[in-house]
Amino acid sequence: MKILPLDQLRTERDRLRQAGKKVVFTNGCFDLLHPGHVRYLQQARALGDALIVALNSDRSVRELKGDKRPILTEAERSEVMAALACVDFVTVFDEPTPREIIAALLPDILVKGGDWGLDAIIGREEVEAAGGQVMSLAFVEGCSTTDVIERIAERYGQK
Repeated sequence: MKILPLDQLRTERDRLRQAGKKVVFTNGCFDLLHPGHVRYLQQARALGDALIVALNSDRSVRELKGDKRPILTEAERSEVMAALACVDFVTVFDEPTPREIIAALLPDILVKGGDWGLDAIIGREEVEAAGGQVMSLAFVEGCSTTDVIERIAERYGQK
């Protein structure tokens, strides 16, 4: 099973650490999966031996993006994310930020998209203090969930 609560994910993280495997971690809403997400996740996975993706809960997405989001529920987003070959584990967090999960797992590499500057990446201090790396990967222009929603609204919104 790829979709795990934090306590089971900690066990998997310990297992990977004992096996000498490099763990990469990222987080986000990943509301409507698009090519920018897929490219980003593949790049993140290529940095290590396992990729953990922490998804914002539905409540958390609404706080960040507004009442009309998420489009897909956390269960649907988890299922889609877990179906990707480049993703090893998925978890959902309800806190305002992923700091608690990052501090609990202490990944070897913490990554975010290029729209995040290194200084703004939550969990950076914890990961670097534990000897890990923090990276910002290239942002794919024109590939965002908002762009997809706007395209749908343009094509199907007014008839």
